[in-house]
Amino acid sequence: MDGNDGKTRGNGAQKSVALALQGGGMHGAFTWGVLDGLLEDGRLDIEGVSATSAGAMNAAVLAGGLLRGGRDGARQALHDFWHAIADSAVRYSPFRWFPWLKGSHSFGLDHSPLYAMADIALRILSPYQFNPYNMNPLRDVLAKQVDFEALRQSCPIHLYLCATNVETGRIRLFTHTDLSIDAVLASACLPTIFQSVKIDGEYYWDGGYVGNPAIFPLIYNCNTHDVVIVHINPIVRPGVPTSAADILNRVNEVSFNSSLMREMRAIAFVTSLIQQGKVDGKDMKEMLIHSIRSDETMAKLSVSSKYNADWSFLTNLRDTGREEARKWLAQHYDSVGQRSSIDIRTEFL
Repeated sequence: MDGNDGKTRGNGAQKSVALALQGGGMHGAFTWGVLDGLLEDGRLDIEGVSATSAGAMNAAVLAGGLLRGGRDGARQALHDFWHAIADSAVRYSPFRWFPWLKGSHSFGLDHSPLYAMADIALRILSPYQFNPYNMNPLRDVLAKQVDFEALRQSCPIHLYLCATNVETGRIRLFTHTDLSIDAVLASACLPTIFQSVKIDGEYYWDGGYVGNPAIFPLIYNCNTHDVVIVHINPIVRPGVPTSAADILNRVNEVSFNSSLMREMRAIAFVTSLIQQGKVDGKDMKEMLIHSIRSDETMAKLSVSSKYNADWSFLTNLRDTGREEARKWLAQHYDSVGQRSSIDIRTEFL
């Protein structure tokens, strides 16, 4: 991998970190921007990534790009992947033939007749009914954009993709050794939209239900103590939702953040024990937690914008992510390797 060699890049020496990437549909373009900004800056060496759903797609593309061409290769791979997503959406979208359905909402399709019909349909029909042939355009995009065989043979980072076992409710972590298109699709399988993904005789749904993302594999398997969480789902959303769509969206945000908050409580507890001298820091690992997010931006986005793959929308989110990465580096780069740049108790407890 390009990095991990102690060289000086950008404005300072490289520091090793692990990344934790949340899922959230097309809002994952924000994470694309964050990754692009971190890679361009060049001062952070990415040792490992734990990711879920859209985060899992970003993680697989990132790893493939790093393998092919280092940091520049990863930036290009992420650009190409999201551009392919936008192109695929244009090919499959009914708006191509019936533009009047699109409506006028700048952040999504809330005022579109098609969105209203789709919203009703998803409450009545399952994906086994409205998509009996189990078509998923993401499969073709991933097949063209990521060389999974190469990653299984020689992945440049520790990679953990999270999915939920439908029958047991347990977490499944796919590593680079069992990485596949199906593994990524399993991590991103929202059960109201896609049929469950079968792998080795087991069925999987979106990993956000049990780990969005999972932090523990980074603690156990990476040497670095620093974990940078890239948030997509707002933790705080002012106001009480009143529409059915907004209520469901907030329920999903709360449930998809719950596993992360539980892990943060455990990390805060262990950190407190270490700092109080109640346990030996050599036996237990004190984690340094960092956060890149834009709750204000994400809270303003409509529910339906999670399905909005318009290139202009995706690049706007990318640019927002790049700016948040730039600001975080400027404010907190010196904290990496030294201290957490967020107050875990204030943020998560």
